[in-house]
Amino acid sequence: MSQTDPTPRRGRGIYLLPNLFTTGGLFAGFFAIIAASQGRFSAACIAIFVAAVLDGIDGRVARLTNTQSEFGVQYDSLADLISFGLAPALVMYHWSLMGMRLDGPTLGKVGWLAAFLYAACAALRLARFNSQVATVDKRYFVGLASPAAAGLMASFVWTCHELGFAGDALRYGALAVTVICGLLMVSRIRYTSFKGSGTGPKADRVPFVALVIALVILVAMWVDPPKTLLVAAVLYALSGPTLWLMRRRGGAETVS
Repeated sequence: MSQTDPTPRRGRGIYLLPNLFTTGGLFAGFFAIIAASQGRFSAACIAIFVAAVLDGIDGRVARLTNTQSEFGVQYDSLADLISFGLAPALVMYHWSLMGMRLDGPTLGKVGWLAAFLYAACAALRLARFNSQVATVDKRYFVGLASPAAAGLMASFVWTCHELGFAGDALRYGALAVTVICGLLMVSRIRYTSFKGSGTGPKADRVPFVALVIALVILVAMWVDPPKTLLVAAVLYALSGPTLWLMRRRGGAETVS
């Protein structure tokens, strides 16, 4: 005599809505690569920020609609590698790092190797995040998050391009930005995630100060989007090392 299982079984299909947002982010990242190869750097940088917005939406949509899945998690990571790993690296390479070959064949290799370093660090950052997502404190990111690093890269290129600076003239500055962003992603420095430590519906709650900061940034973006995004990205990237130094100094003072 067979017994019926009262629990409904999920089908083998995928959830459409959250994966549509993920696909949109993947499309934006791919478009950024194509636009950069054509010299349309402002459009490429905007596309990276569009990908970042869509990346922030897809996970929340999945939780709100209770459509989380392992497929969605893996698909989101692969899309992030394109949008926040390959796209920023190639945008920076086509805009500036390609100009390193003006200083000789050896330094020319340094240019594309720096772009590869950034992309590889983004892949390592995403792999580490996926392996530790269930154990780390959700209030913090370990290392600079790949969307934040991509935002710093894109806002740097966008601002300099809008100001009329040639990428070749800023190739050493671009090299430094690329390497620093890559190393910050794989560092052990903690960055605030602007999230609470709750789970379920409370997981998307953010502190009130985060709402105020977001409002200020949105207002400033109406005045000058690239510069506003660059300032916000630089301040966030510096916040991790600054807090780390403050904790180290506080610990040293306590011991002494």
